[in-house]
Formats: sequence, structure tokens, C-alpha cells
Amino acid sequence: MQISAAAVKELRERSGAGMMECKNALVATEGDLEAALEHLRKSGAAKAAKKAGRIAAEGAVIVVEREGQAVLVEINSETDFVANDDNFTQFAQAVVAAILAGHPADIAALGGMLLPGGTETVEAARQQLVLKIGENISIRRFEVRKAGAGQVLAGYRHGKRIGVLVVLQGGTAELGKDIAMHIAATNPTCISEQEVPPELLSKEREIRMALAETSGKPADIVEKMVTGQIRKFVAEITLLGQPFVKDPEKTVAKLLGAGTQVLEFIRFEVGEGIEKKTVDFAEEVKAQARAAD
Repeated sequence: MQISAAAVKELRERSGAGMMECKNALVATEGDLEAALEHLRKSGAAKAAKKAGRIAAEGAVIVVEREGQAVLVEINSETDFVANDDNFTQFAQAVVAAILAGHPADIAALGGMLLPGGTETVEAARQQLVLKIGENISIRRFEVRKAGAGQVLAGYRHGKRIGVLVVLQGGTAELGKDIAMHIAATNPTCISEQEVPPELLSKEREIRMALAETSGKPADIVEKMVTGQIRKFVAEITLLGQPFVKDPEKTVAKLLGAGTQVLEFIRFEVGEGIEKKTVDFAEEVKAQARAAD
């Protein structure tokens, strides 16, 4: 069947799929544009499912503050190149808008929501993006916060890879932004000494004690050494104990003063905790050549 270039062009504009995929869809549906569009959507879902097992450890973190609320989202791709693509960026912005509009409970609920002002769900849009770009795209996680009475909500994004939300009781928006920037740079484990996990302290003490005992010093001296080291360790991993990045002469606790309290912070970094696959480029080329034979 002869398929016109105009029909291919229209289907491509409506679906965002590649030219050959549009032509093949039109051939399969005997030139029926609506049927071809449905064919592409089904094909996109199938291809997205196939790509879902591929590791997506690159991507971007998005931070948006709007009318007393803020959202922090991590969306992953397989390569950093795709994370800079306009299609990826537009999808990310649409996802943020959907979260702010509907406040979904989790990723599954988000996937079933309609994109604001459209008739397509977030999951359908993700599948179409996978079809268009050719990489696995996944919405990994998100958090939404609203500022309560007397609270300051602040966000900070460092490049596209790190994002932070901070909730203060008291303080100013400028202070909140400074604290969020500090957290992006230092990645504290928790807010204060009281929140340090006991098992972390126990393990750290055990390691440092074993090292100190090799010094040959008396037990009481070893105990004092390790106690001092643990005190320093706690200061290094807690937000309040850390030297403020803009003024290392004062700690974050001193910067906050008596009238301001950090209630919560959330920090996302692209790909953290995802085991990345190491690719041997030469072997990959050989494998592709063998598959082509």
C-alpha cells in the first residue's frame, strides 16, 4: 500500500515517533491514521516494557517551589546525554506539574494521573518518551512538602544532579536557601546527634577502637582517643555540627541560632544507590557485529 509523506508527517507530529515507525504503523493499519496512532501507543508500551529492565542511573533531579509547597523529583535515563534532551526536560516539567496538581500517594498513583491540560496519563507519556528517545526512562522517587504555620520551606538544585528540600521552623527564605545549599554540598547523615543511628556509632567505635589498640598506648588513653574521634565523627555527619560552607568559622547550629530549627531535610542525588553496569565498549561493538551477522 502506498503511504503518503503527508500522512507520515502528520502521524509523526502527533505521536513523536520516528519516521520509519510511523510509516510501518500506517502500512500495518492500511493508512488509518487513528488506528496507526493506537498501534504506535501499543508498540510503545511493549517497547517500554522491554527496556524497563535496562539500568537507568543517569537523569535529573527537579526542584520546584510554588505557593507554599515544594516538590523534589528524580527522573532517570540510561545516559546523561538524554537527560539534557528537550523532550526529557519537557516530560520532567509535566511530571512536576502533575504532582503539584494531584498530590499522588506514590509512583503507581502518579503513573495513572492525567497530565495537566491533557488526556494522556503520566505512564503513557513515559512510554511514548521511551519509544521516541530509545532509552529506558523511569520516575524513581518524589517528595512533596507544604509549609505549616511559622515554617519556611526552601529548595535548592545544584546542576541537575542534586536537589534538596528543607523545612525550617522560623528563619527566613534566604536562610533556608543557604541551609539547602549547605546540605547539597556536604550530604549530612541526619540533623542532630540525637538522630545518629546507634548501630552506626557502635560500628564506628568498634573500628576506631581496633585501630587505636594497635598503638600500644594504655587502655585509658585509647578510650580517650576514641571518644574524641567519635565526637568529631558525629560533628562531621550531623547537619548542626558541620561547619557552614559559606563561613567555616561557625557551625550550622550557630548559624541558625536559638530562634530557628531545622525540622526536616530531603536530599536526592541522581543515581545514588543504583548499581551501575560497567560497559566494555569494545565488547559491546563486537556483540553488535555478531548480532548483525
